[in-house]
Amino acid sequence: MIIERDIHPTAIISPDSEIAKGVKIGPYAVVGPDVEIGPGTEIGPHAVIEGHTRLGEKIKIFQFASIGAPPQDLKYAGEPTRVEIGDQTIIREFVTVHRGTQGGGGITRVGKQCMLMAYCHVAHDCQVGDHVIMANGVTLGGHVEIGEFVIIGGLSAIHQFCRIGAHAFLGGMSGANKDIPPYVKYWGQRDHLYGLNLVGLRRQGLSREVIDALKEAYRVVFQGSNTVRDALAVVESRFGAMPEVKRFTEFIRSSKRGVPMASNGEEEP
Repeated sequence: MIIERDIHPTAIISPDSEIAKGVKIGPYAVVGPDVEIGPGTEIGPHAVIEGHTRLGEKIKIFQFASIGAPPQDLKYAGEPTRVEIGDQTIIREFVTVHRGTQGGGGITRVGKQCMLMAYCHVAHDCQVGDHVIMANGVTLGGHVEIGEFVIIGGLSAIHQFCRIGAHAFLGGMSGANKDIPPYVKYWGQRDHLYGLNLVGLRRQGLSREVIDALKEAYRVVFQGSNTVRDALAVVESRFGAMPEVKRFTEFIRSSKRGVPMASNGEEEP
């Protein structure tokens, strides 16, 4: 049975917010004007939801989280920028998600069915895809783009404007200041790639044919003797019709910050 709403009497709810049926809001939570909360979403005690923020359906926000606060950008002057969070995402204790800036597109997005563990930070104008897992203490600088099914280990930091490609895996305590291609493993402080994220690719049901093609693409680009441009051309001539390989090569080709080098045989995380 869908209840109308379950709002604790100590919660502070703006009359200008929109709260759907089935929403639960805990003690001392604050919901500001211009906030939209979808059906079945749960807001924990002392959480603060403010700004032009839209929460989807069946989201769980735990105690002391802060969603939609102004960005930590000195250029921000109070423009009505936004935060959007997709259905069934879980946001744990003390997570912060800041709204966008006018110069960065005006919106910070977190996709569907993500998990942001305790103390994570999503800065202004970040674009986080669906099914992303950010372990405890992960920090995203402004304008970071995270593809779907990415996993980022705890206490990792991603430099502003960096991109993390879909299905990539970043080991704990990593620091990334370059773009991380799709499907790979990365670990360390501005360090190296460590092959493909094979465990994640198999879990997502990619075929043996696709995985073998990605392995060869990785070898040609990162472990061959050709320049990156020539290596990408070789890969595209051999596997260009395969969507996963095309995503891999297009990501590298479009990188403005560059991508890390491959490990030279050091132990992977």
